[in-house]
Amino acid sequence: MTIDAAFNATVAYYDDWMTKALPNYSDLFGSAMALLPFKPEAALEVLDLGAGTGLFSKHVLGKYPHARFVLVDLADKMLDVARQRFGDGSDQFQYVVADYRTLEGQAEYDLVISSLSIHHLEDADKQALFGSIYSILRKGGIFVNVDQIRGETAYLRELYWNHYLEQVRGAGFSEERIQESIDRRTAYDKEALLDEQLQWLKNSGFQNVDCVYKNFFVGVFFGMKE
Repeated sequence: MTIDAAFNATVAYYDDWMTKALPNYSDLFGSAMALLPFKPEAALEVLDLGAGTGLFSKHVLGKYPHARFVLVDLADKMLDVARQRFGDGSDQFQYVVADYRTLEGQAEYDLVISSLSIHHLEDADKQALFGSIYSILRKGGIFVNVDQIRGETAYLRELYWNHYLEQVRGAGFSEERIQESIDRRTAYDKEALLDEQLQWLKNSGFQNVDCVYKNFFVGVFFGMKE
């Protein structure tokens, strides 16, 4: 199964899964939003990579109601949910079914966001993407990436995994649903180490790079184009 088909198959429960299966969902996205230095009235140009159903964009819209969004994802049915969330036919939102590894263009965005998506790329593609994101950000632009992190040791990887299983079972998900997530993880996840991801951002030109929040295997990465 292709990755877009795999995630299209989750649309009926994806939002519920994300908010309950991620370690401290509210802290993750609360930390992400706290990083954004723009004034509330700013008419930001925002690019959401691997936007899925638009959860991250929803948070940004709540803080910046005049922002304009481009949501990019391979999974068309996921973007259909985003259309239902934000509406279609408005110039405030654009929906693009595409592979964002081909991202290119002139500097035109104030903010690029991504959540739980870039870890599906090979490491070389991650590095190339970070460079492309830097190139399309305006001066003063921000990149915020909420994404998975590979534990440095076998002990840590097992610790993260067991904590994850405990959380999703505690949230009441069925074993069938949990197995589906395990199958997706096995097939598509290509997590990188924390230090690697920070260094790749720096190598791409980003300043003030940091992982500002980390909870087990998920972190909030930040970079600025000065």
